[in-house]
Amino acid sequence: MSRGKRPKWMIEIAIERMNILFERAEIEFEKHPERSNRYVVLAKKLSTKYNTKIPDKWARRYCKRCNKFLYPGHNATVRLVNEEVNILCGECGHVMKIPYYKEKKNKRRAKYESIKKRNDE
Repeated sequence: MSRGKRPKWMIEIAIERMNILFERAEIEFEKHPERSNRYVVLAKKLSTKYNTKIPDKWARRYCKRCNKFLYPGHNATVRLVNEEVNILCGECGHVMKIPYYKEKKNKRRAKYESIKKRNDE
């Protein structure tokens, strides 16, 4: 094992714990938003300690600037603007811009393949 490298089983446990923390944050947000924000901070600490990425499912559910849990409709707004998803944090005003080229490309490809399939029949 090299210096600073964690064994795979430790990393898997850390990812599992991050998933649990984000699920708890989602459940607790309605009654205790400050508790859900604390869960996000704990998940980020796990991520840095074990040198892993936060799971993709949850990566867009917290503000990268103020580390608050984002719950669309309550403290976050989601807009589609010029081929990107804009997620606006209601707490600090930070805007996360996420391109969605892959989705458009896959949609175009599926449409092309369905036309091609129809023509072959």
